[in-house]
Amino acid sequence: MRQGLTASPKVLHPKYFYDERGSTLFDQICDTPEYYPTRVESELLSAHAAEILALASPDNILELGSGASRKSRLLLDRWQPSGDATYLPFDVSEEMLGSVAADLEKEYPHLAIHGLAGDYTAGLDHVPDPLGRTLWMFIGSTLGNFEPAEASAFVSEIAGRMDRGDSFLLGTDLHKDEAVLERAYNDAQGLTADFNLNVLAVINRELQANFQLDRFSHLAYYCEGRRRIEMHLVSEADQQVYLEALDLTVAFSAGERIRTEISRKFLTGEIREMLEDAGLTVTRSLVHESFPFALTLATKT
Repeated sequence: MRQGLTASPKVLHPKYFYDERGSTLFDQICDTPEYYPTRVESELLSAHAAEILALASPDNILELGSGASRKSRLLLDRWQPSGDATYLPFDVSEEMLGSVAADLEKEYPHLAIHGLAGDYTAGLDHVPDPLGRTLWMFIGSTLGNFEPAEASAFVSEIAGRMDRGDSFLLGTDLHKDEAVLERAYNDAQGLTADFNLNVLAVINRELQANFQLDRFSHLAYYCEGRRRIEMHLVSEADQQVYLEALDLTVAFSAGERIRTEISRKFLTGEIREMLEDAGLTVTRSLVHESFPFALTLATKT
């Protein structure tokens, strides 16, 4: 927080969105008509779940950034492992994770559910190494929140943790019409605006800060040259905010922004190149026909 709020321009990491309220808000955003990624990726998973499972043939499924595990259920519903099998949801929100894991244990009594609470951007050294073949999942277009070099490094880190025969399922949003993209991050209900502003409430609670949420506004727009959505909080006035836990005073001028998220939109060629550069072999690439979105399955050989 100190590094981001003293930078010029100011920036925060999107992982700070996901306290219990932020996770709930994002789950609600996924149901809005404007936010197509969840709907489109779910359609791909539903149509191709059997094929993905047949190609990966997993004994375990480990999902990074699992959230409410809504889309994962489309695979879990079709998964018929021959022996002991484990689903490992990994999420930064311990509250969300505990609730979801309890539900999954009831829904899938034949599976072992092993929840992992943590921050995958801090490294994967503590992720357990499940016995047997593992399908690693990073869906939800979350890789778009990473800058290009960060995304490549993260995919390489995942590949480095995979064993021979493991698979990696990656969900990425693809480049499309600017108006469609901007609507997805500016829903009519204002849920995305609430989600964005909630990061200030997180800072107030965790670092004893005094952000006044009504003195900031939500801004999201598409940057064509960089093929990405940028989400910002805009200061509505000249103001100062004090973070007691850091003994830090941060000054804002009217109109000054904090960038809270980027969401990059990929080309299929760069996805394949990134996976191959990480030492993985692409075994299946699935692209939605009407709303360009990709699910890519790669294997460590």
